[in-house]
Amino acid sequence: MLLKLLSDPRAAAPLLVAIENRTESPKLQEVRFTVDSIIERVKREGDKALRDYTERFDGVAINELRVPPEALERAWQLTPAPLQQALQLANERIRAFHLQQLPNNLEINGPYGETLKRRWRPVHRAGLYVPGGRASYPSTVLMNAIPALVAGVKQRVMVTPPGADGEINQTVLAAAHLAGIDEIYRVGGAQAIAALAFGTESIAQVDVITGPGNLYVTLAKKAVFGRVGIDSLAGPSEVLIIADDSADPVLVAADLLAQAEHDPLAAAILLTTSPQLAQAVPLEVERQLENHPRKELTSASIRDWGLVVLCNSIEEAAELSDRFAPEHLELQVKDPEALADRIQQAGAIFLGKYTPEAAGDYLAGPNHTLPTSGTARFSGALSVETFMHHTSLIGFNQRALQATGPAIMELAASEGLHSHRESVRLRLEINP
Repeated sequence: MLLKLLSDPRAAAPLLVAIENRTESPKLQEVRFTVDSIIERVKREGDKALRDYTERFDGVAINELRVPPEALERAWQLTPAPLQQALQLANERIRAFHLQQLPNNLEINGPYGETLKRRWRPVHRAGLYVPGGRASYPSTVLMNAIPALVAGVKQRVMVTPPGADGEINQTVLAAAHLAGIDEIYRVGGAQAIAALAFGTESIAQVDVITGPGNLYVTLAKKAVFGRVGIDSLAGPSEVLIIADDSADPVLVAADLLAQAEHDPLAAAILLTTSPQLAQAVPLEVERQLENHPRKELTSASIRDWGLVVLCNSIEEAAELSDRFAPEHLELQVKDPEALADRIQQAGAIFLGKYTPEAAGDYLAGPNHTLPTSGTARFSGALSVETFMHHTSLIGFNQRALQATGPAIMELAASEGLHSHRESVRLRLEINP
């Protein structure tokens, strides 16, 4: 059996830790060195480095890095009507959900007439990374572009690796057209992140970079953080399913495979209280893999990072899930809402048998760019706020400073900051 079964939940905790840390390897330092060298070369050589790396890593020579804006309109026109309608539905639902995320400016009037405000503004320019390689991801275009659009970002630039023909996938371009992006560059990998962070002759520097990618992209985002903002450090995708005896093994197996087919490092985990389900799901996974079009990749994921744990109770399953803090958590149990209330740490929770994770991936509305590798303990999904920043505004009048000045002076003196204290004292001595 490809899918490992543990009948002792006490043995699951260290395995879950190993799965969470699955990108850590002896080669990680070597990858970091490669990423750092790519970033430095892009900083020195700009577009030349981008073209060289695209030929080296993607196997294609690129003359013009930018995709002509008219190619997006053409891609949309060439998109079959059913797919156009699906993209439009996704666009509408994602936009409607993210419109509700717009933060409100805050204004408080203090007791002495002072005003205290927090004001939100969009960043000027956002860089959106859309992965390529094994597959094309028009859904990622929408999930990154729409929050930026809703936030009010005026300049939204997308980077994505070209195919073997040097072109960008037609549906990816169609999604970009629908989402209002017209600045797109045929470049991916760490070199694309470096270009967004530092700028080149063709690509102007951005303020924030979002979007998932491979290990090289993730480490590049980590390296440039501070120069620009980033959304998160996305690792390989993962799903954890909590299921009781009401769950259908066919649906559970399908959902595990749906995650596994992303990447050989994707993780697919089932925690169940049902011995029958624990036995049936591995068999069903094998059956559904027989004629799977991505069998080799998906099998590797299931073999290396798949796990079934037989738990003594739903409470025990919930505790194990919170330790793992999964990116995607499916609750295929009799009362999913009640169980969801007890879950403290998950990127997104999918309630009940009719809510496959695929619904969230494509068009439910909430963002599908989620924290991975345990980072759901302290972070959440990509949101409108990712593309915004807030500024504090403080306005004291004379009465407010007279009322609070002695306390400010005491605090400044306690820190040994003479001029801080003086800046208040001198104002208090001014006659009205």
